[in-house]
Amino acid sequence: MSLVPFESELGEDGALLVRTARDFARDELLPRDRVWDVDESSAWEVLPRLGEMGFLGLLIPQEFGGLGCGYVTYAALLHELARYSPSVCVTISVHNMVGAILSQWAKGALRDRWLRGWSEASSFGAFSVSEANAGSEPTAVTTEAVETNDGYRVTGEKMWVTNGMNAAWFLTLVRLKSSQTGAGEKKGPHSGPYEEREPRGGSDGKLCALMIAGDSPGLTRDKIRGKMGIRGSETAVISLANVLVPKEHLLGEPGEGWTACQSGLIGGRIGIASQATGIAEAALEEMTAYAKQREQFGKPIGKFQAVGDMIAQSAVELEAAKLLVRRAASELDRGNATRSLSSMAKLYASEAANRIAYRAVQVHGGTGYVHECRAEQLYRDARITTIYEGTSEIQRILIARELGRG
Repeated sequence: MSLVPFESELGEDGALLVRTARDFARDELLPRDRVWDVDESSAWEVLPRLGEMGFLGLLIPQEFGGLGCGYVTYAALLHELARYSPSVCVTISVHNMVGAILSQWAKGALRDRWLRGWSEASSFGAFSVSEANAGSEPTAVTTEAVETNDGYRVTGEKMWVTNGMNAAWFLTLVRLKSSQTGAGEKKGPHSGPYEEREPRGGSDGKLCALMIAGDSPGLTRDKIRGKMGIRGSETAVISLANVLVPKEHLLGEPGEGWTACQSGLIGGRIGIASQATGIAEAALEEMTAYAKQREQFGKPIGKFQAVGDMIAQSAVELEAAKLLVRRAASELDRGNATRSLSSMAKLYASEAANRIAYRAVQVHGGTGYVHECRAEQLYRDARITTIYEGTSEIQRILIARELGRG
């Protein structure tokens, strides 16, 4: 079942877009996704086709050539992609999240140029924030930008960069060093989970968001291999050695870097929650189909109460997750950027997906433990959803903190 009833909430155009995504993913992405999982190759190969279908500009306003989708339609589309290729889903989600940040924070003619090209594969974007010692505490970044007469000179290393191997643009969180810094961080309405204490290094430079071109001299990429799941999604280590970035590539103002990144993460977490519901939907479909055809003791195993209970519990949790995602997306469409709602959706949907994928393997028994069974891959793919875009533990901190302010 879809995340959103097509006719009642999406409208004719949105329903057509989501159906197109579902049919394309089922027919063309699923077989490729199984191959990517084995050889750790990249979903990059289908990016030009995804661009032609408009999937790279889902959140870009129509005046700039994008589809201008609302978040309800966006979530429904990502759900369908994730049912058949979680790797393509996260690839699209991150690219579109960066586009949404550009739409809000880029300035002048450069903003127009970026947005007009964002629907094309040649503008492939990556979100470059995490470091070896700055994961759940992103404000601890040490990647340094030194202001000079000709721009910013950036040095440092970024970890776990989704889309990192083929990205044309890296939205990068850096710490600005210049003769004018030293006043500490500028606090915004979307500060991170640790905003109530001084970020490490906060008195030594302002956090800034820079758009760094992927072909910049001094930028190198190393692919992270051996991931547990979503192996078709590129994950890279990005090294920056005295990389020159023009001053007009600064998003917002100095000190607004983390605020800009956080503004995208609200929608980004809805994207990952949608990925989780898509994975859960696929896992439920796999276990239900197997329970109907696998016989033991003279009848299908789905007739046994223990198996039926696992299917029923999974169905209930999946529907609850879908409703949370739709609620969070709907509120964001109304202009209510409520961080707790997106965190609730991401927290519950990701943990439900892991439980449902676990049950799918359990229902398959030994068959579910080998790669020929898709439930095995879904089990591995689901695991990351409780980690990236903020771990489950961080989501609980954010929810409790926002509710405590009421």
